[in-house]
Amino acid sequence: MAAAEPKPPAGTAAARRLARGCWSAFWDYETPKVIVVKNRRLGIVYRAVQLLILLYFVWYVFVVQKSYQDSETGPESSVITKVKGITSSEHKVWDVEEYVKPPEGGSVFSIITRIEVTPFQTLGTCAESMRINNATCDSDEDCVAGQLDMLGNGLRTGRCVPYYHGSSKTCEVSGWCPVEDGASVSQFLGKMAPNFTILIKNSIHYPKFQFSKGNIESRKDGYLKHCTFHEVSDLYCPIFKLGYIVEQAGENFTQLAHAGGVIGVIINWDCDLDLSASKCNPKYSFRRLDPKHVPASSGYNFRFAKYYKINGSTTRTLIKAYGIRIDVIVHGQAGKFSLIPTIINLATALTSIGVGSFLCDWILLTFMNKNKVYSHKKFDKMVDAPRRGAGPGLGASEPSQQDCALTDARGLAQL
Repeated sequence: MAAAEPKPPAGTAAARRLARGCWSAFWDYETPKVIVVKNRRLGIVYRAVQLLILLYFVWYVFVVQKSYQDSETGPESSVITKVKGITSSEHKVWDVEEYVKPPEGGSVFSIITRIEVTPFQTLGTCAESMRINNATCDSDEDCVAGQLDMLGNGLRTGRCVPYYHGSSKTCEVSGWCPVEDGASVSQFLGKMAPNFTILIKNSIHYPKFQFSKGNIESRKDGYLKHCTFHEVSDLYCPIFKLGYIVEQAGENFTQLAHAGGVIGVIINWDCDLDLSASKCNPKYSFRRLDPKHVPASSGYNFRFAKYYKINGSTTRTLIKAYGIRIDVIVHGQAGKFSLIPTIINLATALTSIGVGSFLCDWILLTFMNKNKVYSHKKFDKMVDAPRRGAGPGLGASEPSQQDCALTDARGLAQL
């Protein structure tokens, strides 16, 4: 009698089944089942959602945002400025070298429009300013010798002395005398300031696209000597009158010149490099940058001093200057067609159209009267139960062919 052929181990059979399943999953193609629901309202909602998504991507993403382009923000930029003009105050004529600070011609500079001058200050002792806290006094006992107030004008000597005018008294200090509040004289320089001309020379470069351009017309006929800026006829003549800048910022020149302020000249270079270089033009805008509605921090002023010697002793003239500070700010963005962002945004658009199916499925499964019928048609359920009376070659968890039955007899069993 021939010997019985040995059965392969249970582990080997399971491995073979797993391998066949893996190869089947690798080679087989799967496609979702489509169910057509005859419902006009739901169909309108579905197409409306798809149309809105399509319009969003076509109009906003591709037309407005130009998402088919590779972009670069923040161009490399250089700014050179030059101010011309003269003006006069009650006592003298002022030229550019005196009223423009600093004189280097950078992107931030100030034009002095009003000054408070304290002349002939020398090192000595004098009454402290009444604006300093605890500076007023009635007797020497109210003043502490050697006290130094960080906001004051010098070191207190311990004496109580009469103020520069009136009957008040303040503590005496050792420092530059007389102090600013006691002897300052105000002078207004803004009479001719609206006619000052400001040349703003700007060059930009987008390194990603190797694109460069400037804001000055390339002409050799002395064009810049007789032109002023106009956004239509003289766009590439960046010579602005100070009065024009202040007016475009929506400010009153006299008030601004008296208290000072900060005006921003914003140059925007938004360039579509799919077009010719002549279509890439600067756009200028002007606005006030300091908070003029906050009394504690509005206005703009600074101090400086001019030193000289009289009879061998050091003397200075202290100047508190009010002026209009100009900040030239350059920004922009350049874009050029690129295949990678185009493919990414197209794929995103096609994927997003599926939101309509998700929304309509949710409506059908949740709110429709026949939602259970739709669920029955959309989902096929099967029960994976262990085989009864499994022999020694099968594990208790391995299903038999009869036990892998569909709960829906019209579902996968018909495939």
